[in-house]
Amino acid sequence: SAFTRPLMASRSRVRTSAPSTQTMATKDPEYALLFDCDGVIVETEELHRLAYNGAFEDFGLQIDGKQVEWTVEYYDKLQNTVGGGKPKMNYHFTETTKGVWPVVTKEGYNEKNAGRVKLVDDLQDKKTEIYKRIVSEAAEARPGVLALMDAAIEADDIAVGICSASTRAGFEKVVDSIVGKERLDKLDVIIAGDDVTAKKPDPMIYNLAAKRLGLDAQKCVVIEDSLVGLRAAKGAGMKCLVTYTASTAAEDFYGEGADAKVPDLTANGVVTLDAIFGPLKKGSDELIETIRDSSAGAGAGVVEVVDT
Repeated sequence: SAFTRPLMASRSRVRTSAPSTQTMATKDPEYALLFDCDGVIVETEELHRLAYNGAFEDFGLQIDGKQVEWTVEYYDKLQNTVGGGKPKMNYHFTETTKGVWPVVTKEGYNEKNAGRVKLVDDLQDKKTEIYKRIVSEAAEARPGVLALMDAAIEADDIAVGICSASTRAGFEKVVDSIVGKERLDKLDVIIAGDDVTAKKPDPMIYNLAAKRLGLDAQKCVVIEDSLVGLRAAKGAGMKCLVTYTASTAAEDFYGEGADAKVPDLTANGVVTLDAIFGPLKKGSDELIETIRDSSAGAGAGVVEVVDT
């Protein structure tokens, strides 16, 4: 697995003899490009929803005699409110259901001995098992994301990383199959939800990335797809480009401080490294100014598209 190596890895295709001697290939990076995973690298939110419901069904979760099930509409709201799988379930069973926890009807499961924390842990394990199977069958990279990642990897002054709220077990399956081991070995930092004690929208994951890269937050650009991720990036003091999905398109990203938003990295014209970092290098705060969505709406009011 790509995750058996240190979180900071050499971009060289030839590994050093001992992991402790590995260093960042970007010796003195001036900037960093940090990718979220779910919804940015791969549009996986519907796959997550199906996996949660599969776990609920496997455990026979019921409230007032009805099977617990997250609808598309509800999950859209949930994923834009809470980051991470266990926090989502805790939020659902404390806030949405007003503290009414489900009954487990799965034969042989000792609910009383398990307790609520153990139940959520067990549900998350089953959800991850189902999710990994679904991902291997259905996941594919979002448009333009791997090309942009490759360009950043080749740039001498830009460190590259992935920062995901997902647990390592589920995250690993996605990045191994979609990003690929060869690319992963060239990244400077990889952080999963297990590596931090506070999930997005808390900025801890991005603060940790900046610390490991030795960069000021203002030199880092994050690509996110949801309000939860945007709030984490802005809370860390970083620039944030939002590549929204169908389930997050209606959110007021500019109102929450997004520096730019687009349907994906190719929809309005190809988002290039120069379009992202060129303005920053010249002292401007404007990202992809000529191809980003205007503030008129999620997909409306796109300003002039230029050839890149």
